[in-house]
Amino acid sequence: MKGKKVLVSGCYDLIHSGHIAFFKTAAQYGRLYVAVGTDANLILLKGKAPYFSQEERVYMVNSIRFVEEAFLASGSGILDFEPDMERIKPDVFIVNSDGHTEEKEKLCKKYNVEYKVLERIPEERLPARASSTTKKELQFPYRICIAGGWMDQPWVSEIYPGSVVVAQLWPTIEFNDRSGMATSSRKFAIAIWGNQYPKGDPIQKAKLLFGAENPPGSKYISGSQDHIGLLAPGINRLLYNGNFWPEQIDSIIDKETCEWLSKVLHLIPLEPRPIGYDPIQNKNLKKEFVKELGDAGEQCWQSINKKDVVGLGSSMTKSFLSWKKMLPNVVPDYVMKEMETIYFPNYPGAITSGSGGGYVVVASEKEITGAIKIKIRY
Repeated sequence: MKGKKVLVSGCYDLIHSGHIAFFKTAAQYGRLYVAVGTDANLILLKGKAPYFSQEERVYMVNSIRFVEEAFLASGSGILDFEPDMERIKPDVFIVNSDGHTEEKEKLCKKYNVEYKVLERIPEERLPARASSTTKKELQFPYRICIAGGWMDQPWVSEIYPGSVVVAQLWPTIEFNDRSGMATSSRKFAIAIWGNQYPKGDPIQKAKLLFGAENPPGSKYISGSQDHIGLLAPGINRLLYNGNFWPEQIDSIIDKETCEWLSKVLHLIPLEPRPIGYDPIQNKNLKKEFVKELGDAGEQCWQSINKKDVVGLGSSMTKSFLSWKKMLPNVVPDYVMKEMETIYFPNYPGAITSGSGGGYVVVASEKEITGAIKIKIRY
């Protein structure tokens, strides 16, 4: 077996454990040669440059002990390794299941090379990895408000102080605009830092983003829970008391709690709120209603700390019903009917992600068919 030559090809940008496991398995079939795609070819195929240059990528792959030799592919297009196949004359060409194409299989028949497709199997005790997932996780996060929303507006919290609970999310999907997932603030962040999470103190970065989105003279001030939620990892309790910025920020970033919350929150899409929709046109800001909302945020925080899904669901429902009392336009009648007939009777609790639409966020330890799963970044 060791007398045989094995050829594999790929981009190998953002090297991860999945690549190493693939190389390890491929090397069991013979001496492993790796054709690394050039920068120019990746731009041709994907329309954008890789994160790391071709020289860096060849260097990294050559440093892996399972690899006999890594080099830049000599050709172009999807079969950029063809000239190297003629030169090396491998006995086996190997792809993983994601990389299989008929063109590759036909080329191997042309050169009388054995074609082998491997399933993507991670090393024992390690998670499955794919480059597309890794790149997505490097992109800018989203945030979700779980309870207490609207307390970040001074015209609410000056009536009675209270808590908002937000969590930072991996961008595992592209969430809809106008759906309460802080997409507008996220676009400002991407304009500042590009589509990558910035280094440095997250709270200072959140203050910078808050100022960028809310210059002097802004008619409507985007609440700081959006900016803190986008930039502060994990789950955060924000205590507001009549100001735009919270007077206290508490965080949970331990893996066990963040993974528990990721597991019990489920998102079901609603229609995005209409363009021009004004959720604060009608206000009924009685002290008792504002207190209910702030207290729901505090209950949410305590329930998450205890991993109490019943208390969590209750706090989400209480927040939602407080919104309806305080700002009737935030909860259209059709959304209220859906919540009362489907979600409140059948689950520990639910809330909507945005004003007038977006997603229903449901607390449940049971899976919900068709729901979107989230992943909290910690």
